[in-house]
Amino acid sequence: MKLLNKALFARTGTALAVAGMIGLALTPVAAPAQTVAVPTAENPFGLPEDITLFNQADPNKRTAKAIVNGYVITGTEIDQRVALVTAASEAPVAEDELLRLRVQVLRNLIDETLKIQAAEAAELEVKREEVEQTYAQLAGQNFAGDTKKMDAYLESIGSSAASLKRQIEGEVAWENLLRRNIMPFVNVSAEEVNDSLKRMNEAKGTDEYRVGEIFLSATTENRATVLANAQAIMQQLQQGGSFVAYARQYSEASSAVVGGDLGWLRIGQLPPQLGAALRTMQAGQLQGPLEIPGGFSIIYLINKRQVLMADPNEALLSLKQISISFAPGVTQEQAEARVNEFGAFIEGLRGCGDVDAGAAAIGAEVVSNDQIKAANLPEQLRGIILNLQIGQATPPFGGIQEGVRVLMLCGRDDPKDSGAPTFAAVMDQIEQERVNKRAQRFLRDLRNDAYIEYN
Repeated sequence: MKLLNKALFARTGTALAVAGMIGLALTPVAAPAQTVAVPTAENPFGLPEDITLFNQADPNKRTAKAIVNGYVITGTEIDQRVALVTAASEAPVAEDELLRLRVQVLRNLIDETLKIQAAEAAELEVKREEVEQTYAQLAGQNFAGDTKKMDAYLESIGSSAASLKRQIEGEVAWENLLRRNIMPFVNVSAEEVNDSLKRMNEAKGTDEYRVGEIFLSATTENRATVLANAQAIMQQLQQGGSFVAYARQYSEASSAVVGGDLGWLRIGQLPPQLGAALRTMQAGQLQGPLEIPGGFSIIYLINKRQVLMADPNEALLSLKQISISFAPGVTQEQAEARVNEFGAFIEGLRGCGDVDAGAAAIGAEVVSNDQIKAANLPEQLRGIILNLQIGQATPPFGGIQEGVRVLMLCGRDDPKDSGAPTFAAVMDQIEQERVNKRAQRFLRDLRNDAYIEYN
């Protein structure tokens, strides 16, 4: 048996971020450790065998739902874009929730159209070759470069290659606009960077959080509707929906393009409502919707560390996995007796040196690995193992079908304390924050100036 691994999603560029839309993104609500799904070469998405599709589109159906400066957004386009999100969720979507989510998808399609139109008006039209190149990169990551297989997959979930390519076009168009209209006018002084570095050194040892956010804006008039939408999204996430996919599709913050990833933040950098929630959360947990000025947020704690201190998740661990299996047709009583015997054996071990000989006596299997990064362990086990002393083991986990196992810690190499980030890295972070704020205002102006007709 191999040790189970589960990688955290990282901030990505356009190509990898789009991959989250087709089911590759991190599932924010951790499943029990014994059922962590690992994608295989035959099933790269880790998809369940029985997938229920909702509102599968009729390709001949083209009903206008909105007209944005003359461009028609059809019901079919909405259906196909919704399918990209629902395919990433293992749980079925209730009909009333689906209707609310479709409203949000329509809004996102309107924003996407405005971005593409603004790029065209600025003579920054996205070349078809750029879109096809990104699409081919996604196929390379997930289907060994076979774009036809990806086309077929998208059709099988009720979406289409055209829908995903339109989304890619919108993202590239927006990047082009920001690169010309905003980035050249954002300046950060050396004094600001040095002040930030000084504050960071003063904060050494305090907690900082890597946070994912889905933000929905709300006004007094539409507060109830937006809250209902946020609650529906939260329910889907709790049932296994992909946080990255939902953030990309529904979040109105500029971080949507990277799956809602806000990067590393300290409590004081966040609204008080979010800061208070983060203090009570563990990595891998969700909270929300939380009402903040301007709307509602759903937050996901990706990771937690201390400023300028060694990140325990970077520790290299030497582990032994000790496991037992069950014969077909075993009764519950027999299985319990076998587990009790296994538990007694684990409790009697005096360290890793006792494992191999003792395991053979009870028919257990042992697999060793001395190069496991803590960050690659399933979230349910990572915290337990990082709190173990050498020679201690986790509680048994698993079940009759997949077997029962424990992980014993046999060695640990902790990383060195991390120094302050470089001057260039801090400058880039400050610039990005300012670009994001101006980008939000830019999109708001595009909405205000647009002629939008709803059907």
